[in-house]
Amino acid sequence: MVPILIGVSILLFAFVRALPGGPAIALLGERATEEGIEQIERDLGLDEPIHVQYGRYMKNVLKGDLGSSTRSRRPVVDELKQRFPATVELALAAMIFAMLIGLPLGFLAAKRYLGFLDNASLFASLIGISFPVFFLALLLKYFFAIKFSWFPTVGRVDVTRSFDHPTNFYLLDSILTADWAAFKDVVRHLVLPAVALGTIPLAIVARITRAAVLDVLNEDYVRTAKAKGLDPRVVDRRHVMRNATLPIVTVIGLQMGLLLTGAVLTETVFAWPGMGSWMLDAIRFRDYAVIQGGILFFALLVSLANLAVDVSYGYLNPRIRLGR
Repeated sequence: MVPILIGVSILLFAFVRALPGGPAIALLGERATEEGIEQIERDLGLDEPIHVQYGRYMKNVLKGDLGSSTRSRRPVVDELKQRFPATVELALAAMIFAMLIGLPLGFLAAKRYLGFLDNASLFASLIGISFPVFFLALLLKYFFAIKFSWFPTVGRVDVTRSFDHPTNFYLLDSILTADWAAFKDVVRHLVLPAVALGTIPLAIVARITRAAVLDVLNEDYVRTAKAKGLDPRVVDRRHVMRNATLPIVTVIGLQMGLLLTGAVLTETVFAWPGMGSWMLDAIRFRDYAVIQGGILFFALLVSLANLAVDVSYGYLNPRIRLGR
C-alpha cells in the first residue's frame, strides 16, 4: 500500500500542476493581472520548484495536514470530516440495496439456469450496467420526487429541520438523539440517491453471484451431498453459498471502495453534499489542496478496501492462509 500511495501522490502532484490555469487565475477571474497572479502564487508557495513543493506537502501530509482550501480558506481535513460522512451513508445505503436484491437474484438465477428468471436477470443486469447513472437519477427524481411527491428532491435533510448531528452521520445522530422524525426525514432523502447509485453494483453483484453459484453447483461435492439425501437448504447453505463466497465478497469489497470515492453524478443531481460534489467544485476552481487531499484520500480508501478483501479470504475459506 505504501508504494502505491507514494506513486499516486507523485503522479497527482505533477498532473494537477500541469493543468491549464491555476488557483490564482480561478480566484482573480477577470481581474487577473500578472502582478496579482505572481503575488498569490508567492503566497501559496507555487513559485518554488515542484520538488520543493512536493517535499513540503508530503511532510505536512504525514503530520495530518492536507493544507487549506483556496476558496473557503478552511483546512481540507475539516471539510473532509464534514463531507465524508454524507458519502459513507450514501455508499452504504446503495450497497445494502444492491446486496439485498443482487444476491438472491443471482442465486435464484443460477438455480434456474437457462430458465425464464435466469434470462430475465441477465437482461435486467445488462440494462443496469449500461444505463447511465445520471439519467436514471433524473428519471427517479422526476417520477418519485416531482410527479408523485413521494420523496424529497435534494439534500440530506429538510432545510427547515434542525437537530444535533455531532458526527455528521445523520442517520446515526438521529438514532442517538432518539429524534425519530429526523430519522424518517433522513431516510426519505436517502432513498432515491441510494437506488440510483446502487443500480450498477446491483447488476454486477447479481451477475457475479450467478456465475459463482453456477461454478459451485457443478462441483462433485455438491452432487455427492445431494446424492446422500441432505436437505436442499442445507446443501445450498453449507456447500453452495459458502464456497461461492470469495468472488462475491471480492466484487462487493471493490464496489464498496469505488462507491466511497464519491458518486459525482448522483451527488450532483440530488445536490448531495458529499465527496463527489466537493471534488467537482475543487476541480472547477483549481483548488489544488482539495484536489490533492481528496484524491489521495480516495486512493487510501480503495487500498484499504482491497486490503480488507484480501484479509477476509483467510477467514471465509480455511484453506487459504496468509503468507509470511
